[in-house]
Amino acid sequence: MKKKIAILLPYKEKYTVNDAAAASIWVKDYLKKSHLKNETLIFGNLENKKKPITNNFINLDISKAKFKKNYFYTKKFLDEYNKYIFDIIEIHNRPESLIYLIKKNLGCKFIFVYHNNPQDLRFSKTVKERLYIVENCDQIYFVSKWVMKKFFEGLPFNYKNNCEVLYPSITPLKIFPKKEKIIIFTGKLNSSKGYDIFGNAMIKVLDKFSDWKALAIGNERREKHSFKHKNFKVIDWLPHKKILNFYKKSSISVVCSRWQEPFGRTAMESAASGCATITTDRGGLSETFKNNLILKKLNYKSLEKLITKVIKDKSLLKKIQKENLNNVVHDINFLTFKIDNLKKNFLNKKINYIQNRSRKILHIANFDEKNDQRLFNISIASKLSKGFIRNNQDVINFDYRDFNNKMFIKNNDLLNNKVFKICENYKPDLVLLGHNNVLNRNTIESIKDKYKSKFALWYEDHLIKGGPNAENNLNLIEKNENLIDKYFVTTHPNPIKTKIPKNKMNFMPIPADKNIENLEIYNNGNRYKDLFFALSHGVNYGKLKKSNSDDREFFLNKLIEKNKKFTFNILGYANEQPKWNYQFYKEIAKCKMALNLSRGKPMKYYSSNRIASLVANGIMTFIDKKVGYSNFFNTDEMGFYKNVDDLLNQMDKLCGNINKINKISINGKKRYFSIFSNSIIADYILSKTFNIKNNFKYIWD
Repeated sequence: MKKKIAILLPYKEKYTVNDAAAASIWVKDYLKKSHLKNETLIFGNLENKKKPITNNFINLDISKAKFKKNYFYTKKFLDEYNKYIFDIIEIHNRPESLIYLIKKNLGCKFIFVYHNNPQDLRFSKTVKERLYIVENCDQIYFVSKWVMKKFFEGLPFNYKNNCEVLYPSITPLKIFPKKEKIIIFTGKLNSSKGYDIFGNAMIKVLDKFSDWKALAIGNERREKHSFKHKNFKVIDWLPHKKILNFYKKSSISVVCSRWQEPFGRTAMESAASGCATITTDRGGLSETFKNNLILKKLNYKSLEKLITKVIKDKSLLKKIQKENLNNVVHDINFLTFKIDNLKKNFLNKKINYIQNRSRKILHIANFDEKNDQRLFNISIASKLSKGFIRNNQDVINFDYRDFNNKMFIKNNDLLNNKVFKICENYKPDLVLLGHNNVLNRNTIESIKDKYKSKFALWYEDHLIKGGPNAENNLNLIEKNENLIDKYFVTTHPNPIKTKIPKNKMNFMPIPADKNIENLEIYNNGNRYKDLFFALSHGVNYGKLKKSNSDDREFFLNKLIEKNKKFTFNILGYANEQPKWNYQFYKEIAKCKMALNLSRGKPMKYYSSNRIASLVANGIMTFIDKKVGYSNFFNTDEMGFYKNVDDLLNQMDKLCGNINKINKISINGKKRYFSIFSNSIIADYILSKTFNIKNNFKYIWD
């Protein structure tokens, strides 16, 4: 069965029968009843190869760590997480671990359990730290109302929907146990726990009632308290199960803490075992059970007096014992139901990206709003956004060019302020810059710091030295390169000479969308032209500037000059005006074959975005062999030429064999969508940016 849930214990907690403390006991008791135990793994730190309580345990060995043990402990857990990709991570009592993992943008749900005063724990002490936790953690549990109150102390609010008190619980006894005349104390034998109060009171009580015994279970190496009496016995730490057995035997339990107890499990367990339990009102102790005998004054005389009263009044003692046994308010079944129910809801929603988790993406690009979507069918920006949405991501598109146009004057400060305000409302996981780098350094830094957003940039133009506008293009993408997490470019990164580290650079194929590239040109029976090509379609309004030259013109001139038999349909060339949107598609549909010819010298994998409009619409397409698309397509899916003569020669061999042309066209379309669909490319961008498991195979990676 797939492990969907991870429980991360504090590294000092020992998940063993003999050494289990509060958090370990919580987890052990919960999983005993849970319907999700087979889907859960527990992570902790065991020393000396001790046996864990249950088998679903993975040891995070940090024995070699001398400093920052919790940091290395959490990093080790992250390594394990990447093996399993959990839907839910439940972390106990270590805000440091919680914050570290949240900032990794793992895409899972986080549950955090506070067992102690939040203001005493690292990374939870300040108001700012607790604000971050409550805003970024999916569910927070507190072991008492007192602990919850300490969490919200100083915050601008005193309640959040993701915060709830969930008391540690216990399985009620069905039969009242046989009691002996024992007064029990368990815990650290120090003054913070009130052990000195207990010891001094016992000497007086045992002198009065010689048939009674006092038992202390625990130790304390930092303090030494010695109480000598023939009926006073001290036992070192025992396994939790054995302590529970002593509670069953004992008549009276004392929890006289000076310390603000977060909850007081000892008080709950002893009361549920039928002890008349005496507590102070420190911290959450008054919440442990209903019938507390409250020690109002923290001194041994008051404790002596209260115990004496209970011992002398046998009917009162019996009455309190039975009431405690029969009024267990923190039933383990209730705790299990609450946590299981929450986790099932999380799992059913499938929030994790790998399990269809919705990441929030702010896509800043040119969506051609100013041109009324004239170029919708060749827009990479539009296709990528649709790919993210098909992968169940949430996307907001922001057209930076349209914004600048509305401002009548280009104002970068206004643009940056606008983006920051969008992020305030949306809190994106990813800010994706599409073919632009319009944000300034301060804006990116502020968004990354405040919302922990990742930044990625895709770019579709030539980036190789000597190519058209290559130097300007490089300068653009290199801006703030230390703040951009990943780059996605339509040229293979290896030949690109840039200061951007190679591990940030990724090749991105031109995506195709099934609703945009929806033609089956091979089924058109009225194709009276042999070869289609569009020159500078969508650039400079589809017209070449007279002052500019384009090396593609030289290729076309040679092609036309040497041609003796083929008919061409070339847009944006000579006196033939370009076409857009569906008019563009009508021109492709007139042709049997197409040419994909990009600006600049052929470079590895670099192609104009028109290749998707051709191949994915079902027209047999030729591309220069030097581009390297033969790594992705076979000759029965695409044509590869060396030069003009080779292109004409291959066309000649195909001339008159429309069935072969159609077969290549069909295979090419099918192949393109199987490897370069916008869903695959969108998945690739998220996988690389967030370092998460991919849902598709990337043939180019």
